Amino acid sequence: MTFDALLFDCDGVLVDSEAITNGVLCTMLNEAGWALTSADCLQLFIGKTVRSEAARIEAHTGQPLTDAWMAAFYARRDARLRAELQPIDGALQTVRAVHQRLQGRIACASGADRKKVEMQLQMTGLAPYFAGRVFSGHEMPRSKPAPDVYLAAAQALGVAPACCLVLEDTVTGVQAGCAAGATVLGFCPPGIGHASAEDLRAAGAVQVLQALHELPAWLEGAPCRC
Repeated sequence: MTFDALLFDCDGVLVDSEAITNGVLCTMLNEAGWALTSADCLQLFIGKTVRSEAARIEAHTGQPLTDAWMAAFYARRDARLRAELQPIDGALQTVRAVHQRLQGRIACASGADRKKVEMQLQMTGLAPYFAGRVFSGHEMPRSKPAPDVYLAAAQALGVAPACCLVLEDTVTGVQAGCAAGATVLGFCPPGIGHASAEDLRAAGAVQVLQALHELPAWLEGAPCRC
């Protein structure tokens, strides 16, 4: 028996957005007085919400993380995404194939805010395949690495978490999928992956894919615990 549902992360899995978002964040943190490089910013914030790191930001900038600052970040981030965002190679074909194979039992479970996720899916032509099945960690009691967003997605699909396959590109995300009781595949495309294959496996990924087009074939032959 194969898996009954597939739960996709969004950033870094379906869309190539991580460098864009973190670039804006790095610029704004430097403007606020925290001198850090793009590489340091990516390492610190990949897979996390900005608000979850409020204490760290405030300690380095000496300023409170206000709603106004967050609103400015979202506005600058979204403008860059609208101008530059591209799908991960093979995303549309892979999602279409998996959607058909699993009879629509797929979802997008992201740690990002809903507005960003839905905008990105719309921009890349992926939105129809996730209509009504987009879940944001911002709307959950806890964000990744807690399992809340994946548990909510599985429940909405009417599938036990143990019968779900999760695709994630960050250690935080892999930890969230594992904590939900799902089987987790890591995703580490050459030149784009922001976590190493070794780190993803250490976090609990059963295997690491390097390209999205590998997913349907892997799903075809995969065993399931349910």
